[in-house]
Amino acid sequence: MDVRLDDLAARDRYRLLTALVTPRPIALVTTRSRAGHDNAAPVSFFQVLSEEPPVLVLSFNLRSDGTQKDTPRNIAETQEFVVNLVDEALVQAMTVCAAEFPPDESEIAAAGLTLLPAGGGIAAGRLAQAPVSLACRTHTVIDLSPERRIVLGCAVHLHARDDLFSEDGTLRLRDGAWLPIGRLYADLYARTGDRFAVPRVSPEEVRAGVTPRAP
Repeated sequence: MDVRLDDLAARDRYRLLTALVTPRPIALVTTRSRAGHDNAAPVSFFQVLSEEPPVLVLSFNLRSDGTQKDTPRNIAETQEFVVNLVDEALVQAMTVCAAEFPPDESEIAAAGLTLLPAGGGIAAGRLAQAPVSLACRTHTVIDLSPERRIVLGCAVHLHARDDLFSEDGTLRLRDGAWLPIGRLYADLYARTGDRFAVPRVSPEEVRAGVTPRAP
């Protein structure tokens, strides 16, 4: 395949890019509107960008009817949101939250989820069932086009299950404790339990013919 991307319709570019750039982490984003309505929606155009400051990025397109989604609208109103990371136990509820509920009907209740305080002075709640939650304040908003909005958020508070980490106070994850899922394309997802290590090598080792090998 040899394709000039400008020659493709936006929908075809979306299908191609999301099928190839995988797996992607999933942010189950909770927000609260100015009127006090709580919302949850999964976002797989999501990544961490920086540690100083601690910045995450979310990318939103429009709803199927061409209107703005509840999550970016709530973020625009309140300048805050919470990223709840998704593991295998949260997949079913995450899928319920992907449905296009009206703004005044909460996906959280429909999915059987519970809100807790997120910390950091953020009014939007975190999901009690999420293994990891990051409360964020809006840092920068970039409207790339009428159909695509980028939101950079600065994380101000972290909540994570204690059992994910070693007990020695080093903030290191325990092997096999944190098993997020990844988004592929269409209705496909990937588990992350099948892992392998590839040690790094120095330039001197590479020159000597020592190359890292995956199992």
